[in-house]
Amino acid sequence: MKYPEVLGIDQVLAQLHTFDAIIDARSPVEFAQDHLPGAINAPVLDDEERIRIGTMYKQVGAFDAKKVGAALVARNIARHIEELWIDKPRDWRPLVYCWRGGNRSGAMAHILAKIGWPVVQLDGGYKAFRQEVNTALEQPPALHFKVVCGTTGSGKSRLLETLHAQGAQVLDLEQLAAHRGSVLGQLPSQPQPSQKAFERHIWDVMRRFDPARPVFVEAESKKVGNLRVPAALMDAMRAADCIALTLSRADRVRLLMQDYQHFLGDPALLNGQLEHLTQLHGREKIARWHAMSDAGQMAPLVEELLADHYDPAYLRSIDRNFTRYSQAVPLALDDIDSAAFNAAALQLIATTR
Repeated sequence: MKYPEVLGIDQVLAQLHTFDAIIDARSPVEFAQDHLPGAINAPVLDDEERIRIGTMYKQVGAFDAKKVGAALVARNIARHIEELWIDKPRDWRPLVYCWRGGNRSGAMAHILAKIGWPVVQLDGGYKAFRQEVNTALEQPPALHFKVVCGTTGSGKSRLLETLHAQGAQVLDLEQLAAHRGSVLGQLPSQPQPSQKAFERHIWDVMRRFDPARPVFVEAESKKVGNLRVPAALMDAMRAADCIALTLSRADRVRLLMQDYQHFLGDPALLNGQLEHLTQLHGREKIARWHAMSDAGQMAPLVEELLADHYDPAYLRSIDRNFTRYSQAVPLALDDIDSAAFNAAALQLIATTR
């Protein structure tokens, strides 16, 4: 076999799990936007260098830009070899890719192959991978979704986590989006991924599912925070069988107080989010909620938010958006401890095989 071996996206995806490393040779900004699952970033040009060489191409000429670029690329690849791969054995088999044309990944793959490693280069680079993800999400596999519905605070996310821990197939869109799906759902310590990365996460999870087994997913709107759920997936979820999860109002308040701890010690953060509800509820009510937040009256505030905002919004939307909700299987939780969620998850697994 002659190396570097150049393979198309279908061949690469079929053996993606077999590579000892997946190396993204693009710049850090490109990598941060999205990348292949499990990839590490080893740029042959960093962000500043890439801009510099691109500017030289336009303003000076290709030959001069290539000379300067080649020196930078060689220096960066040498550093990666010394810092990342110097201890790798002869049979270490990496996959290398860049954006599309293969110049950056080709330079790296050529040097790694000359050392003696059986390196593979992805033909078409990240662009080919992205096209594969787009196609798969436009025509998702025929999965047997079970949509967990329930008012805010009823424990839908916790139930999905428990189902996953017990071996069920789960598509947790809020986890993948790093957002809890409501106006107060932003996680302050964890920014949301890019739209492309969110879609890649969805694709990567869905491609591993067994179509013969149910897939549990939470009822979501079209957006989770700032991220859009792919349209074809949304259509499949909205036409799927539903589970109506219920929990007492008092226990819902308790659960939300646990899940939104970051607001308890930061009234300003909570008040900033509540401002988004002004158009719906008016200045007077928002001012009242601000005062409750400032006074540390969190439990009464949460109960009012449920009664005046979240529950009415849920009731307005659920029947309209999930066509099989009227035939939903009821599932009642009598507590918010792990035993209650374990029992509920086991019941679902047993009755949805």
